[in-house]
Amino acid sequence: MKREVPKLYEGMYIIKASLSDEARGRALDRITKAITEAKGEVLKLHEQGKKRLAYEIDGHREGYYFVLYFTINPSCIKDLWQEYHLNEDLVRFMTLRTERVMEKIAFKSLVETE
Repeated sequence: MKREVPKLYEGMYIIKASLSDEARGRALDRITKAITEAKGEVLKLHEQGKKRLAYEIDGHREGYYFVLYFTINPSCIKDLWQEYHLNEDLVRFMTLRTERVMEKIAFKSLVETE
């Protein structure tokens, strides 16, 4: 049987803006705990702060953005996604394979329309 090799992933997570700092921390801990329990390793976390969403998602117009770099076996990604769908504090998430960890991330501001 072939041994599976962990791959590098970049995950973007938008957490509800209505949460307190403590609750937001618990929601982020739940994400990182799911990764480490699946024998993954969190390499870097970029907190991007509170941002306005490009469009409304389930009644949310704002959210706290986090970008997380981690290694994990590819077969565990499906289980992570199932866990993310159960996380009621998570507005949206995306997981992509990547080749390197970005040391700095900056988003351009959305132009406010009136």
